[in-house]
Amino acid sequence: MPRVTQDHVDARRRQILDGARTCFARHGFEGATVRRLEDEIGLSRGAIFHHFRDKDSLFLAAAEDDAAEMAAVVARHGLVQVMRNLLRDADPDWLGTQLEVSRRLRTDDDFRDRWEKRAAEIERATRGRLERASDAGTLRDDVDVNVLQRFLALALDGLVLRLATGIPAGDLDPVLDLVEETVRRR
Repeated sequence: MPRVTQDHVDARRRQILDGARTCFARHGFEGATVRRLEDEIGLSRGAIFHHFRDKDSLFLAAAEDDAAEMAAVVARHGLVQVMRNLLRDADPDWLGTQLEVSRRLRTDDDFRDRWEKRAAEIERATRGRLERASDAGTLRDDVDVNVLQRFLALALDGLVLRLATGIPAGDLDPVLDLVEETVRRR
């Protein structure tokens, strides 16, 4: 029997996550039946669930993957850069998955418990970035870092909602400039 390389396993996992993200965004969690997942991913249920225990684990893995990528951008460039990236490269599948995460946080206690760790990573990355800016003297010092972190999170949530609903965003770069200026020392 031929040995499967780690690169092959990683590529297959990426294929599954990308296809699942599209399916979840298009049909929601409940509407993303196993048959639809098979069609979207292009693999059998056996191949899909060889890599993920069940549909819930697959959805959480896709959402966690997105959260990890977002946390990495936040740590390097800040949350406003995540927003700028969304404006430039608004991926409807990513946006749809984020809306589905929000819905499940409201309706699914088990999912909310599992998701808290991922949300905490983004919050830590944002807070760390803000604290580094504070140490460098570039962050306003008249507002608590935790308040600024929540302000930025709300701005991101609003942008995601606006983009996910398909409402034309218009030119939001000046708005993001304002968000960024709001947290900087004057």
